[in-house]
Amino acid sequence: MTTADRFRAAVNRRDLAALDDLFAENIRFYSPVKFTPFEGKPMVLGLFGVLLRTFEDFRYLGQHTGTAQTSADDMSAASAVLLFRARAGGKDIHGIDLLHFDDDGRIKEFTVMVRPRSAVDALGEAVLAGLVADGLVPASTGE
Repeated sequence: MTTADRFRAAVNRRDLAALDDLFAENIRFYSPVKFTPFEGKPMVLGLFGVLLRTFEDFRYLGQHTGTAQTSADDMSAASAVLLFRARAGGKDIHGIDLLHFDDDGRIKEFTVMVRPRSAVDALGEAVLAGLVADGLVPASTGE
């Protein structure tokens, strides 16, 4: 079973402990609603706790694998693209998760892209509220 398969299974079970085993310590998470990435395993796990509560009817529809350049170091890495559908804030969401893996097979970079714009806005508001409620970001965050 690949890391992408294990990731999908962990998300389907809403299993944060399993996600912890899949993330590199220095993971970077690029969000569609924030310019700077979330960095480090503790922050990204906290974010996933919020995401798993925020998304409704989340389901992966397919997967593509290969290699791609990462944002952080311009190095080619094993990668997977996971296509998903969900709802958040009353909006239908269509998106992809782009995962880059380190040499140990852990997820070192994670990029999410979603559409349409109204879903991005609804998702951003819901996730920010969850991050503030969990004490992961201050209430007055500008991004």
